[in-house]
Amino acid sequence: MRLPPLNALRAFEAAARHQGYIAAADELFVTRGAISRQIKILEAHMGVQLFHRHARGVALTAAGQRLLPVLTEAFAMMQHEVDRIAADASELRVICPPTLSLRWLLPRVEEFRAAHPEITLRLATDFYGSKGFERAEYDLGISLEKIPGRPADIEVMPLFDMILAPACAPSLLPQLAEGPGALAGLRLLHETPRREDWATWVQHFGVEDVDPASGEAFPNLDMATRAAVLGTGVVMADLVLCRDELERGELVLPFPDMTCGTPAGSYAVIGERQKWHTPKVAAFRDWILDSSAMAAAAMPPGRHPAASGKGALPPRR
Repeated sequence: MRLPPLNALRAFEAAARHQGYIAAADELFVTRGAISRQIKILEAHMGVQLFHRHARGVALTAAGQRLLPVLTEAFAMMQHEVDRIAADASELRVICPPTLSLRWLLPRVEEFRAAHPEITLRLATDFYGSKGFERAEYDLGISLEKIPGRPADIEVMPLFDMILAPACAPSLLPQLAEGPGALAGLRLLHETPRREDWATWVQHFGVEDVDPASGEAFPNLDMATRAAVLGTGVVMADLVLCRDELERGELVLPFPDMTCGTPAGSYAVIGERQKWHTPKVAAFRDWILDSSAMAAAAMPPGRHPAASGKGALPPRR
């Protein structure tokens, strides 16, 4: 036997659950007569009586009692899945490393939420593997542009360059007046135990007598930057992520003309190709690209006069 019409099943389930036609009609936004007609269609289709009609209303037959819980569960399962799919279509899940999240993305995400109230942004601030992110969990990730082993079906959209330069508290400037070689006499502060930040800069400029592996390593840039603000050493600053400390004069650049990029390239948005042009992903990509243009416009910083221990960054846009 073919399944009965869906409208007839829905009318019966509502009427049986409410034990009457009037409440079922109100729930389904139809008339009492429409409920009665649909139930008659269902009974004719199945060849059984589902209700006993009497003066006070209706009561389920044995067949109706068997059918009701099956339909109630089926409709509940359908409603749950429809709601879940609809929520998934409007929910955007983005993962971003902690330091980039705290220092750059989080202060801006309310702009996106205000511009796109129809999208529910779920932001995870965590590290993730070299190949990108868990596709089933996230729609987009923010990562570095050039990561070995990234799958071929992952799209990459560069945002702004990671630009490095040594930075220190103003009190340490006199000790660096003789030039980059004077760094050998100060503690180098590293943003990760890999100590790649200083190695990149020393190799780029061919600075001799400075051991890029020396000094103290921290779990993240936040801690290394705080140590530099306290005057314990010289940090290899990311000029965008350390912008606030530079603008406030808590950190200065002893060698403002000696800035360089990294082998990993720019910060970038990454995402699975099949999701790349969905409306919610496209909206976030457009927004973050505009926001990152402001970060790019802020580099490189202006010269920091050694006499005052402070310098000027270009104004924010």
